[in-house]
Amino acid sequence: MKKNLILIMSILILISCKSSQNLPTVEKVDISKYAGKWYEIARLPNRFEKNLECVSATYTPKDKGKIEVLNKGYLIGKENDFKEIKGSAWVPDPNYQGRLKVRFFWPFSGDYYIISLDDNYQYALVGDPSRKYLWILSKSKVLDEAIYLELLKVAKENGFAVEELIKVNQDCN
Repeated sequence: MKKNLILIMSILILISCKSSQNLPTVEKVDISKYAGKWYEIARLPNRFEKNLECVSATYTPKDKGKIEVLNKGYLIGKENDFKEIKGSAWVPDPNYQGRLKVRFFWPFSGDYYIISLDDNYQYALVGDPSRKYLWILSKSKVLDEAIYLELLKVAKENGFAVEELIKVNQDCN
């Protein structure tokens, strides 16, 4: 019985260590430059964006370091049928500006780690330390293929399953 308990505890410790692996992020983020509409170029599959295309996220700075988040996507093949959700984001530790928290349902929040961001705030690679979520975002609907491949390389180097990425159609009205 005691051996089983030790085995179970060891497995739980290993699982918790894996899910909280360190994920490097950008050091500085100017939220006023990050603000605006971002188009989802690619993502790892997730349940809350299933069957969505033309997905975008709009970030609007608010008071006291809060950021309003509006995510919107259209059901595939149904240009007038969309889902949207509002939430908020914030930087919990100013020493790690690339590590944000995002909340859509109180009291739950998720990690939003900006792994890569160009100097002009035109494209970004965003994920979470569990490696379960990953997005390639762009301020334009189309991202240069060389940039896309470079972001894939960074994601792969950081342990993400890039072979599972879904390219997101952005050709909607």
